[in-house]
Amino acid sequence: MSKIAAEKVREFRAEAKFLRTSPQKAKLVLDTIKGLRVEQALNTAHFSTKRLGLIVEKVLRSAIQNATYVSQEQGLDIDVDNLYVRTAVANDGPRMKRIRPAPMGRAFRYQRRLSHIVITVAEKKSPSAAVVAGPETPVAKKKAAKPAAKKAPAKKAAKKTAKKAVKKAAG
Repeated sequence: MSKIAAEKVREFRAEAKFLRTSPQKAKLVLDTIKGLRVEQALNTAHFSTKRLGLIVEKVLRSAIQNATYVSQEQGLDIDVDNLYVRTAVANDGPRMKRIRPAPMGRAFRYQRRLSHIVITVAEKKSPSAAVVAGPETPVAKKKAAKPAAKKAPAKKAAKKTAKKAVKKAAG
């Protein structure tokens, strides 16, 4: 019986709260770094044309520092080069209600949105550390055993064979 990897993947997170930007704008930057290696994600955030790119870079650096600090404190062996951005989320914060002057002495209300950014990094498992889970699954066997579909004969070839059959029958 083969062993199944029961080792829990360690995650390290960092948060930036009460940022004066809408979550919709923050998600534009966060979606570009999801799933990337940490080094590549830092470059992407740093060279982003969005104003929030530098803040996202700061939060990402904080998450990396959290990973190194916790690994030293708990005696874990974590390689910073193997870290990747597991999740990057922008949540709604509280809204600031503001008033804008309107015609004829009236006032219109509008809301300034705030957001909370949460970035989680985790260590990617190396292929050599992965444990084989055992035999193939039945679904994979069925897909592999399925024969390739035959191509339909070309129209010209079908016409030629039909003409030959007519000649044989007539002659």
